[in-house]
Amino acid sequence: MTAASAADCAFCRVARGEADEALVVLEDGQTIAFLDHRPLFPGHSLVTPRAHVETLLDLPDEVLPELFSNARLLARAMEAGLGADGSFVAINNRVSQSVPHLHVHVAPRRFKDGLRGFFWPRQKYESEAQAEEVAAGLRETVAALRG
Repeated sequence: MTAASAADCAFCRVARGEADEALVVLEDGQTIAFLDHRPLFPGHSLVTPRAHVETLLDLPDEVLPELFSNARLLARAMEAGLGADGSFVAINNRVSQSVPHLHVHVAPRRFKDGLRGFFWPRQKYESEAQAEEVAAGLRETVAALRG
């Protein structure tokens, strides 16, 4: 991808700290995770590399362990911090990828939550306060799980 399109990338703006509306739940040197603004369920987050990478196929090998280690950490936080029964973890590569920047969806799941197959019924947070509360809970749990 060209530098101009990376400059326009919504997820690159989040990684650079230029997206005030982004509710970050986890960040480190090579990755950042934030709440999806149209979540499947409260807590649905996106884990992305900080550097502009379009698909999993483009991800440098040295970033792979950190990206997936943090996706796993966030999945644990969904259970420990949000009381989820499990999690849904997914990546789209080009098809159904609404932002052309690699992102791992990590969404909390509960038995009989209504999610079936690949139909993702999106919903909004009840309020900005609810979104902030969920983000704060995930941040706290991630910090606790990191030790």
